[in-house]
Amino acid sequence: MNQGSLLLKMELRSNPETLCVVRNTLAELAQTLGFPEAECRAVVLAVDEALTNIIRHAYQGRTEQPIEATFRRIRVARDGLEQPALEIVLEDRGVNVDREKLCGRKLEDVKPGGLGLHFMRESMDTVEFRRRWGRNQVRMVKLLQAAETAKGS
Repeated sequence: MNQGSLLLKMELRSNPETLCVVRNTLAELAQTLGFPEAECRAVVLAVDEALTNIIRHAYQGRTEQPIEATFRRIRVARDGLEQPALEIVLEDRGVNVDREKLCGRKLEDVKPGGLGLHFMRESMDTVEFRRRWGRNQVRMVKLLQAAETAKGS
């Protein structure tokens, strides 16, 4: 997979008050790329949940810690074809996250919180977690094929 074309790069702080800016910006970006409204909301929800988890778990609620968000248009090999997609990478310098514990809770367990990972995986085609160069990275990919087909591309 190539680097793709950079659409947007944001450097923000781990302050929950800044999340509305990311949500609004991403909603506009997804709409501009041609995602249907329901998929725009799903992408925004996934990113919002990921950022909330970074603030809550990686930075343990500390504000003013750095988060970098990168949005690229990429091509992904899927079913023998190259398909356009939106790639979102969120990077933080917080506590190393134990990927073995990233399982979320069961939907049947009715109580507040704990469903962010479920929403992320349901909303996106790919969700990956890794630690590189002393940083946590969350990589999410949403295929654009359905949106482009709808536009007649």
